[in-house]
Amino acid sequence: MYYTLKEMMTLIAAREIKNSDIVFCGTGISMLAAMAAKNINAPESVIFFETGAIDSLLEELPLAVADPRVMYRTSANSGLLDSFAAMQNPITGGHVIGILGAAQIDKFGNLNSTVTGDYHWPEIRFSGSGGGCDVASFVPRSIIFMQHEKRKFVNTLDYMTSPGYLDGPDGRKNAGLPEGGPVMVITNMGVMRFDDKSKLMYLSAFYPGISPKDILAHMQFSVDISRAKEAMPPTEKELRLLREKCDCQRLIL
Repeated sequence: MYYTLKEMMTLIAAREIKNSDIVFCGTGISMLAAMAAKNINAPESVIFFETGAIDSLLEELPLAVADPRVMYRTSANSGLLDSFAAMQNPITGGHVIGILGAAQIDKFGNLNSTVTGDYHWPEIRFSGSGGGCDVASFVPRSIIFMQHEKRKFVNTLDYMTSPGYLDGPDGRKNAGLPEGGPVMVITNMGVMRFDDKSKLMYLSAFYPGISPKDILAHMQFSVDISRAKEAMPPTEKELRLLREKCDCQRLIL
């Protein structure tokens, strides 16, 4: 069955979300992935947003986290402070999974969403952290969406906005951060994960029709490809629910 790479990326992320997860997501594909999980494989998962909507029903795909539709039939409509506090709450915090994006990423999953080039005289200045640094710092698991390009998978970040594993296995501990970090990077070519011991990125899965060598050719640094397997394509049921239930207006897809 025909599917697009964006649909593949969305469903890969949705499969990672479990019933016990509390999903913190932003605008765009991350919101769609959370909705897909809720409608396909994790109906008991809870979605919440930095704008304060907690346990949103999301019968329609909102255009942004400030869209009034995120507030429809929520368990609570709170504010920014309570939303971010939920990440560190001893009861809920351990179940939170964040979904992020960035302009650059390095081999330890550190992210740049601030500038490319010199900070004071940048080539491009982006929107900055938003809640990205808070999510990356405090949630136990995060999923990262990236386009697979050499200018994005870089040896050295132009600016570190959000921490991954910093400089290796003890990086977060030495910086005073709690355990956690990125669990996967989903791109338009494949899926990266991080080694349990070294915390280095490795290729976990490649999409049908794309080879591991193709993926390496679009990165500044090399990663282990020995564990890579072909990703399971979307099923007919997944695609039907994604297209007809989650994004019937094709706002993201």
